[in-house]
Amino acid sequence: MGVQGLTTFLKNHQMIYREVQFRRSRLVIDGCNLNYLLYFSSGLDENHGGEYAAYRNLIENFITALRTCEITPYVVLDGGSDVTDKKVETVAKRSEDRVQRAHQAAVSGKQMRILPRMAELVFKQTLARLEVPVAQCYEEADQEIAALAAEWQCPVLSNDSDFYIFNLPAGFLPISGFQWKEVKQSGSQSYISCRRYYTSSFCASFGLQHQLMPTFAALAGNDYVKLRGINWVQFVPAGRETSSRLEGLVCWLKKFQDPQDALEAALVLMGELSEKKKKEVLQTLHLGMEDYQPCRSSLSRFFLHGAPPQFPALEEEADLIPNWMLLPLTQARLFPYVLDVLRLQTIGLGGAVEPQDSPSTNLTSSLLRQVMYGLLLGSRKSIQVDEIDREGLLVTSIPVKPKSTNVGKSLVLNSLNEAALSDRLKVLLEALGGTEESLRLLPPQLKLPAAVTCYWMQRAQPPPDLSLLEALLLGMSNGNMLRSRTALQNNGHKQKVDMRVAYAFNQWQACLRDSIRLNQLLHFPLPEPDVAGLYQGTLVHQLVHMIRTGGDLKTFLKSDRRSVELYQTMLSMVLQFHAQQLSVPSKNHQKVTTDQQQKQSLKDLSTDLQQLFLVHQDEEAEKEAQAAITAQEELQLEEELLVRTRYRTKERSNRCKKPELARKEECRGRDLL
Repeated sequence: MGVQGLTTFLKNHQMIYREVQFRRSRLVIDGCNLNYLLYFSSGLDENHGGEYAAYRNLIENFITALRTCEITPYVVLDGGSDVTDKKVETVAKRSEDRVQRAHQAAVSGKQMRILPRMAELVFKQTLARLEVPVAQCYEEADQEIAALAAEWQCPVLSNDSDFYIFNLPAGFLPISGFQWKEVKQSGSQSYISCRRYYTSSFCASFGLQHQLMPTFAALAGNDYVKLRGINWVQFVPAGRETSSRLEGLVCWLKKFQDPQDALEAALVLMGELSEKKKKEVLQTLHLGMEDYQPCRSSLSRFFLHGAPPQFPALEEEADLIPNWMLLPLTQARLFPYVLDVLRLQTIGLGGAVEPQDSPSTNLTSSLLRQVMYGLLLGSRKSIQVDEIDREGLLVTSIPVKPKSTNVGKSLVLNSLNEAALSDRLKVLLEALGGTEESLRLLPPQLKLPAAVTCYWMQRAQPPPDLSLLEALLLGMSNGNMLRSRTALQNNGHKQKVDMRVAYAFNQWQACLRDSIRLNQLLHFPLPEPDVAGLYQGTLVHQLVHMIRTGGDLKTFLKSDRRSVELYQTMLSMVLQFHAQQLSVPSKNHQKVTTDQQQKQSLKDLSTDLQQLFLVHQDEEAEKEAQAAITAQEELQLEEELLVRTRYRTKERSNRCKKPELARKEECRGRDLL
């Protein structure tokens, strides 16, 4: 987002900032910007899939620093996409750039600023737990942030260069200069050292009329405007130390008083243009300027009284968004991309650090999204949803059909929040392929992650092996205890990323993300899990390595009996579920499993469960493992009986149809005797 090159330009003009001691104030925070900057500035690992517990601690420390200085944060988040398509070129370019950077990270092992999949949810969950006021907009948040800060006469915290253009009465605090890690004291009061910016300082420094700031942004080029063909550097006076594009633009623009005069003069600089082209360029420039105009805040009432803003729908979108959705959307309890599906029938899936010659890991959770689209679009199921994803290194649009589960067919979006809990739970579990009975022994917080893991075992390609499953479940059930083992963590950092392992866990995270979104849409039939406690990238990768190389995990397991029991319960449940699915192949499977492959898989799973008992040997584990082994043997026996029955039925049928053949076989049998 922002004005192209403006932040870099202002590094050479530090005199426009004021050094301040910031304390005892409201602060409106650009939440999406802070989410990215906190993670990337911390040095946390990106390529193993995320360090979510460490990121949660970082967010907690940031909020603690603000509250120590009596600063009250109000976090505002972006919502759905812009329906006018003003930023379509910018969005496409960023998607392509992200795919390229993810590829470079996978190949080189370098960190290329790829935000892990679940970081945004960890950010939201942590703020909610800390009771920080949060508002999620229906569309992009910049204008709402500026309006709220203007109404409350407090500054904005962000690194988005758009806030250098907005007229903010209390100024703008760039995050890059906000020294929150070093809270200082002045007498009995604590404060954070930072730099404050005002548009008045910019105008005074460069001799620019205040009303020309939006014109400057549009001519410089922002998310809406890509103005080409003007060499602004030619207007830099001779002898200047700097001669950048923006320096030249400022020097040229300061001779104007009226924005329209400046725009028309810029058209002349573009050379010969047709009347039609001139009209198009002027319209684009005006669009680029309009979002910097002041407006009334729609979030003040929400923050003070809890009432969500009215939805700014176009006339043709009347009644498209149910009223019940508005509050959870504004509370950030419902993911904003439901708006993209409802309004645009489009959704961007994002990506992860993974081998680009492999299919996108988003494909693994495709069924969960299709069920979600079915709930959202209802009677409009004939409409397809365009998923923006990658194919190799190319960003492409993939049309996907909505689907409905058996129970989901009877649910209506307008009253989805009022549907019976049992029905909403059935829709979720039908999509995941699980049952309430299979999850009954697990604590509420782990039911959804466990169901997701069962789904992942069935649909991930290539199928996950036991070491991946064990490492994942060890991290989920023993996370807090294992994180204290610094030696294990350090070894994980030294080891190069195994992209095959990363690819498998990326598939699991895609399944977790989409199951959480479906759970939100269904109004939480299962408790939302604390994502920060589920997955620690370098730790889980190192556990895979230890399991595969025969490392001894007993030292870690024995120190926390409750975690061991939880791990054993989850592992037994997932393996039993997986064995049952193998015995009755799903119609949706991409690859049909043969009888011989099924038998081998069941045999392997029995062996795995026996090994589980040997590794985690105690009385309760023995009972669980033995019960699981018995279940596998029964399934295998049942499969063999089915095969024999089918063979005998076929044999009897042949005998009835061909009596001569039956008599010959009967004689052959007597001869053998």
